[in-house]
Amino acid sequence: MEAESGADPAALAILVLGAAGRIGGVLRRDWPALLPGRDLRWQARRSPANPAIDDAWHILAPLEDPATLVRAAEGVDTILCLAGVTPGHGGDLDDNARLAEASIRAAQASTRVSDRKTRVLLASSAAVYGNQPGTLPEEAPLHPATPYGAAKAEMEAQALRLGAEVGVAVTALRIGNIAGLDAILGGWRPGFQLDRFADGTTPRRSYIGVRMLAQLLAALVQHRGLPEVVNVAQPSPVAMGDLLRAARLDFSLRPAPDSAIPEVALEVTRLAGLLPPDVPLPPADPAQLVAEWAALRDES
Repeated sequence: MEAESGADPAALAILVLGAAGRIGGVLRRDWPALLPGRDLRWQARRSPANPAIDDAWHILAPLEDPATLVRAAEGVDTILCLAGVTPGHGGDLDDNARLAEASIRAAQASTRVSDRKTRVLLASSAAVYGNQPGTLPEEAPLHPATPYGAAKAEMEAQALRLGAEVGVAVTALRIGNIAGLDAILGGWRPGFQLDRFADGTTPRRSYIGVRMLAQLLAALVQHRGLPEVVNVAQPSPVAMGDLLRAARLDFSLRPAPDSAIPEVALEVTRLAGLLPPDVPLPPADPAQLVAEWAALRDES
């Protein structure tokens, strides 16, 4: 995987905010092999229980200690902001926009004191699209149907405005469902229920495997010409029922409420065009998604 900038690819420095979270754990597992020799910096609010000996950890609270965040970002090419507030975990959803702003301010400061132009990649969500039919390109209007989706949409808008004002390139990564880190496969419990629509189908979503996610993000952090928004998923949406069947996890069906969203299908043509030839983008397959999740659990 080769970088798209003129700099030595091995010299690329990347700061990952929120690296102690679930996506961060995937990147810490896979990125040392995918990005050999890179300066990988990991941020968390508190020290991880079992840090790898070679991990470069920066322990800080971005919203409470912006000066320390600026120091952690000195000389980096990319700040990847995975930090944020998600549904069901408490916290103020508006912190998603505040964390994006803190990332951009740190990138601005880093650019001022080094010869590198630091840019920011933000973890957004397919939830910004809400309930819309058809395959959704990045240009589709945003109609978030949940407070979380609305918060991510507002985060994107504020971050892109601020980035343009201060001269920091910002890219919002609208990530689809991550198999195993989602509320379906990862959230399964005995007695689990899925919505069933009038045509007998279960909800369909654009999915991505955990190992594929690490590969795609590794490719994107090396690409210097990213657009402002990129959908991140594998082609072809997956029915949640098929995913649970592939994992051999029992579930029952219940009538879908009127608020249930039958399908969220992301258009990923833009993403495919940004990837190098050695990073394929195969259609999402329930068995493969489950296999990647199982391997992650076995290695944890």
